[in-house]
Amino acid sequence: MEVLKVSSKSNPNSVAGAMAGVVRQSGAVEVQVVGAGALNQAIKAVAIARGYVAPSGIDLLCVPTFADIEIEGQSRTAIRLLVECRAMAPNPVTVPTSTPQNGRQDDEVEPVIVLGQERR
Repeated sequence: MEVLKVSSKSNPNSVAGAMAGVVRQSGAVEVQVVGAGALNQAIKAVAIARGYVAPSGIDLLCVPTFADIEIEGQSRTAIRLLVECRAMAPNPVTVPTSTPQNGRQDDEVEPVIVLGQERR
């Protein structure tokens, strides 16, 4: 699996483009970060990449894990983000939300969108 290393100085848009390209090609990418600033840039990149792949019917799933790595002879703790694709739901799902306390009729529902689609 391809590994993208992200630093606090990485451009989130560039990282997002790389993520989207690798995910489209192989279905998943691993992102490795060390430090809060790098993690911030990587998470922004995941959010941006979701927008890049959404028109193709793909949503991204992000699974974080810790990893012990060595940098210049020193042991460091990194965070690895496994970013993989999953198919988006074809249509929004409505979930009944009415209760006697909220004053709604039982047949009223609030639309809820799942798998990365926006809420109406």
